Amino acid sequence: MNTSLSKILITLIILLALAINLSAIPIEDDDEDLFPTPGSLRGPSRFLAQYSRGLLLKCNKNPRLCRAKGSPGPDCCNKKCVNVKSDKQNCGLCGKKCKHQEICCKGKCVNVMADKKHCGGCNNRCKKGNSCMHGMCSYA
Repeated sequence: MNTSLSKILITLIILLALAINLSAIPIEDDDEDLFPTPGSLRGPSRFLAQYSRGLLLKCNKNPRLCRAKGSPGPDCCNKKCVNVKSDKQNCGLCGKKCKHQEICCKGKCVNVMADKKHCGGCNNRCKKGNSCMHGMCSYA
């Protein structure tokens, strides 16, 4: 009878430990970094991908995500945080792509090889009377 009582007691202890372990909820801090950091060059494992907070959060479900520290931009386009003032794939609005030779400056697609207001890069204005050729300001 003593051995059967100890088997029951051990079984109850194991079941209690499992119940406590399964019911435990991790405490989440709102100030915590919301973006995933890769654990290796190959990226997170499948196991971690299922449980990683950063991978589960999408800006379409939580718009505040894009305004968090370290975010690529304040705007949410296609479930990703971007800056529509500088993102070549979402220039000015979501889904507006710049052409191959253009970049996004202040939300407008410009050719920095020929644009006098953005010569060679955004906001690099040529002086009055100069023109932009091959991304450099020169006398006309």
